[in-house]
Amino acid sequence: MTFSELPVEPALTREQSARIRRINALDLLQMQGLDDVAGRIAAALDQPYAMVNVITNVQAFVGLYSAPGMPPVGRTMRVDHGYCPALLDRDAALVLPDVQAWARFSSNPVVDQVGIRTYVGAPLPDPDTGIVLGTVCAVGTQALPLSTGRHSLAVIKTFQAEVTELITVRARSY
Repeated sequence: MTFSELPVEPALTREQSARIRRINALDLLQMQGLDDVAGRIAAALDQPYAMVNVITNVQAFVGLYSAPGMPPVGRTMRVDHGYCPALLDRDAALVLPDVQAWARFSSNPVVDQVGIRTYVGAPLPDPDTGIVLGTVCAVGTQALPLSTGRHSLAVIKTFQAEVTELITVRARSY
């Protein structure tokens, strides 16, 4: 599967086009083992959902974990839903123990539609171009105390490094 097969809008920004070209060049949509990584992220952060996400004008979850008994999550999501697109122009992780505490994030559609109350994510930069290709993240339906932020940050940075290394190895082989 490539992004040409995903639902897209006709007008792409230069940045989106560059990201799509690089994601396709690395064949990231076919990368194996990322569902397992997402499962380990969810377990390490004790959250019901975790993703390895590539982002253009849509989000594609190339790694996905949904806890048993939780509503299922599809493999794609609009870029105006969720928090990962906020990381595209950042080089730092984002930890929101309670999304309701931040006005910018509390009105996101996933709050009402899915009941998301906590988010932790980190960008995935391309080792060769520096373009942020996507994110690793976990989300949950229960707000967490602010005191969990430091631990969540350390955990997501560990997985950020792991997936960035997988992308680096893949880039060297292409």
